[in-house]
Amino acid sequence: MENLRINITKTFDFISERKVQEYKNEVASHLKALYEKTGRGNDYLGWVNLPSSIDDAQLADIEATAVGLRSKSDIVVVIGIGGSYLGARAVIDALSNSFDHLLTNRKNPVVVYAGQNINEDYTAELLDLLKDKSFSVIVISKSGTTTEPALAFRLLKDLLESKYSAEEAKARIVAITDANKGALRTLAGQKGYKTYVIPNDVGGRYSVLTPVGLLPIAVAGIDIRALVKGAHDMEKITALEAENSVAATYAAVRNELYKIGKGTEIMVNYQPKLHFVAEWWKQLYGESEGKENKGIFPAAVDFSTDLHSMGQYIQEGVRNIFETVLTVTNASREVFVPKDEADLDGLNFLVGKRVDYVNKMAELGTQLAHVDGGVPNIKIEIPELNAYYLGQLLYFFEIACGISGYILDVNPFDQPGVEAYKKNMFALLEKPGFEKETAAIKAKL
Repeated sequence: MENLRINITKTFDFISERKVQEYKNEVASHLKALYEKTGRGNDYLGWVNLPSSIDDAQLADIEATAVGLRSKSDIVVVIGIGGSYLGARAVIDALSNSFDHLLTNRKNPVVVYAGQNINEDYTAELLDLLKDKSFSVIVISKSGTTTEPALAFRLLKDLLESKYSAEEAKARIVAITDANKGALRTLAGQKGYKTYVIPNDVGGRYSVLTPVGLLPIAVAGIDIRALVKGAHDMEKITALEAENSVAATYAAVRNELYKIGKGTEIMVNYQPKLHFVAEWWKQLYGESEGKENKGIFPAAVDFSTDLHSMGQYIQEGVRNIFETVLTVTNASREVFVPKDEADLDGLNFLVGKRVDYVNKMAELGTQLAHVDGGVPNIKIEIPELNAYYLGQLLYFFEIACGISGYILDVNPFDQPGVEAYKKNMFALLEKPGFEKETAAIKAKL
């Protein structure tokens, strides 16, 4: 069976292969620190061996809960923000029909999201939608007090309890939270919700292979066993190949590019279903590396769509960027270009060719043009877009992120800067306990 591959040859006009090879000893030591949990942030390294630690009983329980939610719901609302929803959404969007929400012959409920913003119009429209629908809720929050998901859950719980009996409302809520403490854990105990635990040693952005990601993904009808198997195999590959692995190579190359001034990495895909994989990747790398005035800025584009908006800048703008192209070798479906007698669009030269062939030539042509224009390219390739290879890809990015953060000499597993906006928001909202902050911030306005 083929595995995820990486091609770094399109970076060698900018960095030397010798320089990349020089990272091997450093990468080996960082991997050792990750495996032995001796590096910075070692209290949040439960994800490193997570794929190999998930057992059949855990998966069976998640699958059974998913079946129960599917059986009673037209819509399942996933409440969470950041890592509490992006991993699930990345997998669900990647592996579902692009027009899934419009299909009438659905086997599974529509999965929608709440608590990922505080927009009133979005919230009102969601509540309007759910009033006449059969729906359930998966609420994901370690503390239960994070503003965005807590506010969304309060509103949706209220709607559920007004639509159904207390017993039925309880059966339509699953809480994924801390094992022992926090507002959501307390409420779940009082109400009798089915619960799953967010492991203490797994941070939100690394949590896609915990119930945080696996339950919503299973609700969408996606094979979580194949997803976990792909991640498990990539875990084994990385451990076996160590400093010669694809993850080590990716971490080394991107850091060497950073050293020569390439401070922005653009994640590129030519498969629109991967849009939210890039959004998940942006959080993973941005939140893990952006510290101590260091870090590669993660951006993303969907090609060829964004070639008509961002292509000019990437080709000829400031030369502080490099691209990581995420490509899928084999499309799942086949569509051939038909013949048109008038040929007014001039496309008859493509008659009989697959649309995927045209897409691949756009990919290759763009890569060559951008490299010629001063933009190094890394290529990451998976054979097919399915649950197994997506599992490989997720773990690949996670372990490479840990290595890369250690190369940068930051703690890749904390996020102290995230608290700054929260303190200001609470002060402006005049939250009890923030009286001094409220007075101070009002003096600035």
